[in-house]
Parts: sequence; structure tokens; C-alpha cells
Amino acid sequence: MLPEEQEELQKMLEQLRSEHRDLDVVIEQLSEAVPVDFLRLQRLKKRKLLLKDSIAKIESMLLPDIIA
Repeated sequence: MLPEEQEELQKMLEQLRSEHRDLDVVIEQLSEAVPVDFLRLQRLKKRKLLLKDSIAKIESMLLPDIIA
């Protein structure tokens, strides 16, 4: 992988992690609000899971392949 590609993936990874943290805060606030908007909460949690999967995929791309 080229250094430019690695740098681009690192930037994307940081953006995804930031959005994931932001969703944590929003989800916590929504779950404490009365009345609870369950549909919105469910959508945000689903988005958070998709972000987590994307983060894991990029992290695995950045790790060098190790031949055992």
C-alpha cells in the first residue's frame, strides 16, 4: 500500500472514530430525554454499528499481513 493511501485511510479512520464518539453522546442524551424517540434512537444505534464495522475494516487494511 502506498504511503498516500495509508494517510488517506488514517484520515478516514479518524473521521469515523469521531463520528462514532459523537453518536455515543447523542444516543445517551436521547435515551435520557422524555419522551424517548425510539425510532430515532434505533436509527442512530444502527448507524453507530455501521461505523464500527467500517472502522474495523479500515484498521484491518492498515495492519500489515502477517504470514504465520
